[in-house]
Amino acid sequence: MTTDGTGNMGSGKDPESTVVLGNMQVIELLKKAVAEEIQKANNHKFDELSGRLQSIEASIQQSKDVSEKGPINESIVSTNNTTNLASKTVKRFQLKHVFNNVANFMQYEYHYSEWEEHYNVKWKMSVKRHNKHLCFFIYCEPIALAENWSIRTKLEFKVVGPNQNDVIRTWQSCYGESGGWGFNEFLKWEDMEKWFLVNGNLQVEAKVTIVETTGLAKPKVRKFDESQKDVSDVILVVRDTNFYVSKMFLASQSDVFKALLFGNFSESKQSEVKLNGSDPDDFHYFLEVLYGESAIDDTTVEGVALLADMYDAPTAIRRCEEFLLKESKKKLGKKLEIATRYNLENLKEKCMSEITILEDQAAVPKTDNR
Repeated sequence: MTTDGTGNMGSGKDPESTVVLGNMQVIELLKKAVAEEIQKANNHKFDELSGRLQSIEASIQQSKDVSEKGPINESIVSTNNTTNLASKTVKRFQLKHVFNNVANFMQYEYHYSEWEEHYNVKWKMSVKRHNKHLCFFIYCEPIALAENWSIRTKLEFKVVGPNQNDVIRTWQSCYGESGGWGFNEFLKWEDMEKWFLVNGNLQVEAKVTIVETTGLAKPKVRKFDESQKDVSDVILVVRDTNFYVSKMFLASQSDVFKALLFGNFSESKQSEVKLNGSDPDDFHYFLEVLYGESAIDDTTVEGVALLADMYDAPTAIRRCEEFLLKESKKKLGKKLEIATRYNLENLKEKCMSEITILEDQAAVPKTDNR
């Protein structure tokens, strides 16, 4: 049985339990994001950055849980005359947290990780001790609160064991108000104490896949609906939304669109092309950017950058980077994560510069001003 943190019953598929085989600081995120990109892209210059980050780790006083890089990009596949870009546009991320002194938790008392921002939504985890069991929940809350919003997700909850004896449970849920979904009886408390505590601490993780969102979009500036039919020559279908656009213009902005709409694919001869997997709101903002509108802000930049990278649209990528460099209020860790994921060199350089400043500040001995 799954319930939220306030006792609401969850709805979805039956949970599957599989025995398989945290409170990380901001600097730990940076190191992890860098290390993962190095492994993928053989970007050796980040070895030095990772070492420098480690040297100033002790100086960071305020900790914040941070996720592994996401989404996880996979190959573009075209089959059965359908343009299937779903894998590459999956919005997926991971939360991690280490809860300290778990053996001393009081009954019925919630313990929370810090909020993290992913795709314009805040996320956190909680655990509690309840009737001889460990409870485990995942919460979300839109950054810009809106009425009648919903987020459909696939959730994977994990308690990490010291000997690769992790416990994983999965669930599909739909968030429609601020609250949590999870398990009231994730694991027996005595088993958790015996097999999963390390020096009294418990590491938990959660993988979140955002399937669909509604009610979170900001107002649109430009129309791509049927009113544009007379000035378009192709319809791009994203889920149940039609976008009336110009083949020639999109081809001039994106090598992927050029190949798709003018190459040897069957789609090049069709008046309607279905693009699987993208979020319609993200795609609308992406098109607005291609058409010259000011659609990028802190709520849209991740979605636009994701699509700009997938469709190989350099103008959109450049505008995302310029916004992150000059206007964005996102934290350093998040900026470095985005810069590393999409190889935004100028943003990387700025992040490295700010890290150097942190390093210098940490190296300055504190003085007694008495």
